[in-house]
Amino acid sequence: MTRLYVGGLPYSTSDESLLELFTARGYNPVSARVVTERETGRSRGFGFVELGPGDDAARAIGEFNG
Repeated sequence: MTRLYVGGLPYSTSDESLLELFTARGYNPVSARVVTERETGRSRGFGFVELGPGDDAARAIGEFNG
């Protein structure tokens, strides 16, 4: 399993929409989590996606980088 940092997210991004972004591109993410501020619950603009076995992390980095 590979855990990827995903930065530069719009503040409106939710865990579900981040998961859907990777699923729509043909990946099989195990989980997706957008990091939020503790007090307000507002997104901090980054998150993490865990890709399951068989997913190519290098391909995902190349596809989403930039």
